[in-house]
Amino acid sequence: MPDLVSPDIDAYAAVCSFPETSVRRELREETKRTMEFARMIVGPLEGAFLHMMAHLVQAERVLEIGMFTGYSALCFAEALPEKGRVVTCEVDEASAAVARRFFAQSPHGRKIEIRMGPALETMASLTGPFDVIFIDADKGNYVNYYRRAIELLSPRGVILIDNVLWSGDVLLNPPPDDRTAAIQELNRVVAADTRVTAVLATIRDGVWIISPKPSR
Repeated sequence: MPDLVSPDIDAYAAVCSFPETSVRRELREETKRTMEFARMIVGPLEGAFLHMMAHLVQAERVLEIGMFTGYSALCFAEALPEKGRVVTCEVDEASAAVARRFFAQSPHGRKIEIRMGPALETMASLTGPFDVIFIDADKGNYVNYYRRAIELLSPRGVILIDNVLWSGDVLLNPPPDDRTAAIQELNRVVAADTRVTAVLATIRDGVWIISPKPSR
């Protein structure tokens, strides 16, 4: 994934933002050392953004689609009250094993519930509302995840969807592959959805920030 923002600018913004905890820093470093696709981790700056969004909506329940090694789940858990809960979905057991070890090291890890298995099946079994729903998983299902997320979202909640600029490939027509096409379709669906207010923010690889329109 090429950098859309200068690494120096990204690092400067991270230093000026909400700091990562020691547990998250160690998790990020271990992920970088040991995981094949380490760049899937959201990192300190986007992590600070996720934490802030959970704080702003005063979230108590968070749903995460795609956990990887657990960095973003910890970002959310650290922002929740003691009774708060993060439900996070993952299919890769090796990634989940890393996450479990670091959740056990954090006082906030007890707020996190891992659901293993296909995320759409997990989402079908859940009852809302969730105050934050973060989607960062297989791109081919992004539209499906979004449609179910809308059904599970609280009236004051927010949906966050990662990688929606896809290294700039969303500008290519025709799209170079199925994943790019799926993200382009998601972006069209969200932009046309009259039920929500949405902003595509140029944070890291692009993040949708989506909230339901208030009823009049």
